[in-house]
Amino acid sequence: GLRPRPDYPQRFPMNLLVVGSGGREHALAWRLLQSDRVRKVYVAPGNAGTALEPGLENVPLTDIGELITFVREHDVAFTLVGPEAPLAAGIVDRFREAGLAIFGPTQAAAQLESSKDFAKAFMKRHGIPTADYESFTDAEAAHAYVAKKGAPIVIKADGLAAGKGVVVAQTKEEALEALDQIMGGVFGAAGSRVVIEEFLVGEEVSLLAFCDGKTALPLPSAQDHKAVFDGDTGPNTGGMGAYSPAPIVPDAELEKMADIAIRPILAEMARQGHPFTGILYAGLMMTKDGPKVLEYNVRFGDPECEPLLMRLESDLLEIMDACIDGRLDEVKLSIRPESALGVVIAAEGYPGSYPKGMEIKGIDAVDALPDTKVFQAGTKREGSRTLSSGGRVLCVTALGKGLAEAQKRAYEAVAKIDMEKSQHRSDIGAKGLRRL
Repeated sequence: GLRPRPDYPQRFPMNLLVVGSGGREHALAWRLLQSDRVRKVYVAPGNAGTALEPGLENVPLTDIGELITFVREHDVAFTLVGPEAPLAAGIVDRFREAGLAIFGPTQAAAQLESSKDFAKAFMKRHGIPTADYESFTDAEAAHAYVAKKGAPIVIKADGLAAGKGVVVAQTKEEALEALDQIMGGVFGAAGSRVVIEEFLVGEEVSLLAFCDGKTALPLPSAQDHKAVFDGDTGPNTGGMGAYSPAPIVPDAELEKMADIAIRPILAEMARQGHPFTGILYAGLMMTKDGPKVLEYNVRFGDPECEPLLMRLESDLLEIMDACIDGRLDEVKLSIRPESALGVVIAAEGYPGSYPKGMEIKGIDAVDALPDTKVFQAGTKREGSRTLSSGGRVLCVTALGKGLAEAQKRAYEAVAKIDMEKSQHRSDIGAKGLRRL
């Protein structure tokens, strides 16, 4: 189990801190609280879901220096970082310099996500299968490249754009318009460089692995649904729903996929003196020529995190502690055999502009159902009411004996949620069911 270390308070149960405010952070805090070694989980800044969950407490902080002070003052044994922005800003480096235990990659290792160009060049150098690409800072050269290559073609902002910086252009005109938008500043500095990639045909799957710098322990496969509307149509979002396992990558194939997409990265990052600890996420396209890596994330995907954590039976704290301690090779993951499926309820208009402040009813009714949980994202408390405060508002997640049952239960739960001006996809899991 958990060996006390010099930087751990020498007693249990312990206080933990989760950094972030989304559905992923609600799920992580909820899951950590199920460990008998945990007394309390602080969430910074959290949302209405983490505000109401017994044992969780929101802390209105985002500044890294203020978080370090908070951790010291509140006897926090361990910090877990949910989103990519603080990782890219070097929160792990700062905490480690302060002698504090934290789960996540360093700023140097986080470049796998914070720069698409860094990740693509890394893959190309080390023989990891990925789409052909070029990267540009000059708009004219980018235009000329698109004119030469034609469509369909994929245009990506180099930096972090909250999951929205990727355009799959079906026509040359669409591609040029995307270039003008991204390089014209819709994502700020993140779009000063663009990566232009060949369009890959196939089905997407998410492979996430716990990493301790040398060992990778893959979680079961999951499939995210990026496009906003049914049938994978409309603009890309941060993710409209996910399920696990994805039939396209059965459990028997997980180790093979980790050998292709995850372990070469770990070996090379370690060799370069930037060992990767935390969660490494490979977005894979299963093409007729085999799996190709679309992108890396350096944290749990959202919404994949929610169904994956519904299936995880192992003590999440123990796994994360082993990652920090460099003894992940001693850990075996215990996963529930059921399928899990999560449906995101978003505000109308998302990922464009959307209204806020709609009241949400029915969450308690859903949470009372067996093996069903509402993870809150863009929500806030106002008096006794829960109101929407973001684009993606809830992730309604359910377990079932197989994918069909998980899907049925998740959508029965979605029907109990009452929120004006909301939208959700009605086909989460359909690709997996077709494959089965």
